[in-house]
Amino acid sequence: MATKANNVQKIVLSASRDIPFNKLVLSQSNVRRIKAGVAIEQLAEDIARRTLLQSLTVRAVCGADGVETGMYEVPSGGRRFRALELLVKQRRLAKTAPIPCVIREEGIAEEDSLAENVQRAPLHPLDQFRAFLTLREKGQSEEEIAAAFFVSVAVVKQRLRLASVSPKLLDVYAEDGMTLDQLMAFTVNGDHARQEQVFELLAQSYSKQPHDIRRMLTEGAINAADKRAQFIGVAAYEEAGGVVLNDLFQTDHGGWLQDVGLVDMLVAEKLREEADTIRAEGWKWIEVAPDFAYGHTFGLRQLSGDEVPLTPEEEATRDALQAELDGIEATYAESADDLPEEVDQRLSEIEAALAAFEDRPVAYDPAEVERAGAFVSIDRNGDLRVERGYVRPEDEMPIVAEPDAEGDTGADRDQQHPITAGDADDEDVVTSDAVAAAEPDEDEGLKPIPDRLMTELTAHRTLALRHALGGQPDVAFLAALHALCLKAFYPYALDTCLEIDIKSVGFHSQAPGLNDSRIATELGERHQAWRNALPKEASDLWEALADFDTDSRQALFAHCVSLSVNAMFEAYNRRPKALAHADRLAQAVDLDMVAAGWTPTVAGYLGRVTKARILGAVREAKGERAAQLVDHLKKVEMAAKAETLLDGSGWLPEPLRTPGRALPPVVDTADIEASAIDPDPTTEAAGEETAADGGESAIDQPDASVEDDSVEIEPHAIAAE
Repeated sequence: MATKANNVQKIVLSASRDIPFNKLVLSQSNVRRIKAGVAIEQLAEDIARRTLLQSLTVRAVCGADGVETGMYEVPSGGRRFRALELLVKQRRLAKTAPIPCVIREEGIAEEDSLAENVQRAPLHPLDQFRAFLTLREKGQSEEEIAAAFFVSVAVVKQRLRLASVSPKLLDVYAEDGMTLDQLMAFTVNGDHARQEQVFELLAQSYSKQPHDIRRMLTEGAINAADKRAQFIGVAAYEEAGGVVLNDLFQTDHGGWLQDVGLVDMLVAEKLREEADTIRAEGWKWIEVAPDFAYGHTFGLRQLSGDEVPLTPEEEATRDALQAELDGIEATYAESADDLPEEVDQRLSEIEAALAAFEDRPVAYDPAEVERAGAFVSIDRNGDLRVERGYVRPEDEMPIVAEPDAEGDTGADRDQQHPITAGDADDEDVVTSDAVAAAEPDEDEGLKPIPDRLMTELTAHRTLALRHALGGQPDVAFLAALHALCLKAFYPYALDTCLEIDIKSVGFHSQAPGLNDSRIATELGERHQAWRNALPKEASDLWEALADFDTDSRQALFAHCVSLSVNAMFEAYNRRPKALAHADRLAQAVDLDMVAAGWTPTVAGYLGRVTKARILGAVREAKGERAAQLVDHLKKVEMAAKAETLLDGSGWLPEPLRTPGRALPPVVDTADIEASAIDPDPTTEAAGEETAADGGESAIDQPDASVEDDSVEIEPHAIAAE
């Protein structure tokens, strides 16, 4: 056996030595023709930083007579040669610098070049992640690592986050037990125990999409886009010791605030501080809550205050800003679309300053403030919402009976003409003797007209008024509008003879988020705009309405009538004919609940109906294939999947559909499993290739911001709507 082993021919490696760079030339036998991977410039910088880590493979150049010329060609290692050549051109490397080379004599040059490129194995992404982590642990900063490997700091952060996932899950990924996208999803929550728990739950689930992993890892946390988080600020939450979960691979709108109890405590403290400031204004009561139900001011009278006028200094500042604005607009009138950056910035500053002058504080009568209160809450954008000047019925001043034309009040007349029980029973039976007894004698002088006679006279006048008003539509419209406005804007006012009422529904059964919805905000802004356009006193309302143009009257009439709409289903108050009329009204106005902002969510619909209805919704919007993808799930998971599937589909449940309005077409795509269940799928191959090559496309997703512009409604422009 030993003899046989000794007879095995030993391998002799190619010789190697240092060759001056000016003795090297690039060979045409190099098989690499297409540029790929790291750029020559980046490779040159890498060589300058850590020198050449891999030798060049060269062959001697022979002349026509077959004798070596002393030059060597480089068939393998062309990119390294070009990087060295660039350093020489930059005078950072001497022309005669010795280059470590392996000298090949046998075989084919093209074969050497091909073998060098084919035989090498790409680095597994996990090895790169762990290598970055090792460098970080050895003292290199994220910025230094990014500079050394020519990637952004964000990429370094992403790969360090991937390397920090539970070792158990990293081993699963190394054995191809999960995709790179799934591993990315696990980075949302740094708790290894929770990561492993979710992984075990996934083993029992049919769907293992990345968005499922993110949802399970952030379950119970508060998104940073939530109005409570916006109100206190994520920075304040972190200063208080709160933990924020971030997703470095997808837009997370600021992450998730994990400590819900801490968020609620910080919100309560800040609201209490703000309420103390409002209370110092002298209000009788202050109610504080993050949210109030829609219609919480129903039945309360709202005070009408006066805007605080500008001081002379403020007027001078406003006039100066307006003059500057006019001057800039005149100067750049012909090139408004191509303003210099500094001019455009100045314009924005001026417009913001002028807008601040328009938003004036409101001053109220101190006597009224002592009876009124304010609601302090958070609006849907996370800003403080203060609703001042609401008077509760029990805090109203006692109503004093108004004197009639003769100066007598109703109480005076009751004392002069007390009604007995017999009078009450026989009130409608008037005998000639009774009339005669009620009429004063001629010699008794001038006395108030008896009540019964007043009733008879005004009965004639009422009938005549009805007949006359019925023949003048314009006046009738004005009178009806006057009566509706009194009910809508002047509670307790009795300044109309029309018995027209608005019974506004109180919304006792609240839908989640109703008060923060876009429609509620816009309706409230429209109501306040009309309130600002109307006089403070009910006695001045008729003249004000008479001065309105026709379009303004009609718009105000529509608004007042709209406040009386009650299309709510109430289990204790069956009104089938009223709900049928609501359908007709919806048809008449072409009501579109999708455009109104309603969308099927777990909280608002899907989590509160049966599985059969959930499947019916998915089937109706996305087709049978989509329904089959979720029909095996438990209800909680099914509702969550259905919310993703139905997002943007325009699907509506039956109570929200407008008769005659077509439903959106069914979208039943063959790729429904990837595109609808997982809203942002990324293939494993693409992710691994990006990680191996040092690119940024798969795991370097830029943050996105959403702007929410609010629109101020001009009171007298409402008619144009």
